[in-house]
Order: sequence, then structure tokens, then C-alpha cells
Amino acid sequence: MSDTHDTDSDHEFVVVVVEPETPGNVGTIARAMKNFGIYDLRLVNPPPLDPDGEAYGFAGHAREDVLPNATETTLEEVVEEFHTVGTTAISHEDSTRHIRYPFKTPAELADSLETVKTKTALVFGREGTGLDNEEIAMLDEVCCIPADGRYPVLNLGQAATILMYELRRFTVEETQLPDVERERASEAEIDVIYEFFDDLLDAIDYREHKREKTSRMMRRLVGRAHPTEREAATLTGVLRRAAERARHPERFTDD
Repeated sequence: MSDTHDTDSDHEFVVVVVEPETPGNVGTIARAMKNFGIYDLRLVNPPPLDPDGEAYGFAGHAREDVLPNATETTLEEVVEEFHTVGTTAISHEDSTRHIRYPFKTPAELADSLETVKTKTALVFGREGTGLDNEEIAMLDEVCCIPADGRYPVLNLGQAATILMYELRRFTVEETQLPDVERERASEAEIDVIYEFFDDLLDAIDYREHKREKTSRMMRRLVGRAHPTEREAATLTGVLRRAAERARHPERFTDD
């Protein structure tokens, strides 16, 4: 299956980082943004971003466009302009224990936005404490990345990367993957596999009452695998040689 997508003009995404503590994390997020086709970075009370410092060092090629074009803003301004999704590490909580419940996983968020035309801000909090309850209460939705309950807190760069990866269907026009992952062998070539498999069962005196079921299982297995022309030819050759060896082992003594 191709992993190539047209960018979706109905969806616009910006990334907002609230009071990032270290320039390096800003650079890491900028790099992830460029990986997944998001270029609008907005920062709430950021530290200084020295072009010769950590942020630009961590940003990779995002230092060319995403990072230098980042703008400062306030959370209030973001809420007024965008549909907002906050990220948080919710663990074992329900509506009585967390200010915003229920929450969506990144995949669920992507599915929910599929048929909605919207400008969405992905809001990330501080490295140590995240978004506080007052900030979360301002936002439209909450997204949580499922993780082990014993240690559910991801670092800022990890969380941003995972969320943007799940949203790539809206933001990435073309990936490095080929348009067609593989081209399935023709049905005639695949039928030859089944013929030689049945011939092998005959050569090894496979139990007659089990042959039909075994042949059917082989068809299901190969059918799910979608072999290429080369794979089909290789498998056919192996089955043919195995059947010949089973019938005439003396021919293969020096093999």
C-alpha cells in the first residue's frame, strides 16, 4: 500500500509550545514538524533561540525555514484563532479525577478530523509539568498518547513526533516510499506455485485425507502474501526441486 498522500487544503495545522524550558526541545519539535509537513511554529514565552545555539543545532534542516519563522504568541490568541488540541499524559484517570475527560489518542484525533474543515493548533506544554489545568480548560480537545502506566510521560520531542506522524495524512503530500510497494505476480504464475505444491505432496506420499485441507491452507497463505513475480518463481523452483529430490534422491547425492 502506498504511503503517499495529497496535502489536504481543508486542514491547516500549527504547533504551539507553551513556555519551553530548553532551546533544544524547540529545535527537536521544529525538526519533527518539517518531517511531517507542518511549518507554522508558535511559541509562548520561549527562551532565546540563538542561531548558533542548541535550538538550531537540534533542528536539522528545519533551521532553514520552520525555526527562523517561528513567532511568539499567547495561549489566549491561539484559542481565539484555532481549534485547539492540548496534549497531556493522562494515566488511570476518569471524569472525576481530570479536568478534561475523555481524551483522544493521536490516531483517534486524526480520524475525528477526517471530515472536518478546520484550522487546528497542536498545543504542547512544558517539559517538566506540561499544561496546567487552567490552560487545559481553555482548549477544545485533549490528546493523550497511550503508554505504560508505570511511566506514561513522554518527553516533549517524542510526543510531538508521534502526534504529527498520526496526522501526516493531512500534511504530507509525498513520502520517500514508492507509490507501489510491490507488484503481485500474475494469477497464472501463482497457480503454478499451487501445482508444484500439490506435486510435492504427492512426491512425499502426504496423507490422502489431509491433502485437500493442506492445499487450501497453502492457497490462503500465498494469497495473503501477495508474492511478486520473482518470489513466485523462486518458490516454484524450490517446490519443484523438493519434489524431484523426494522422488529421486539418488540424483542429489553430490548436491
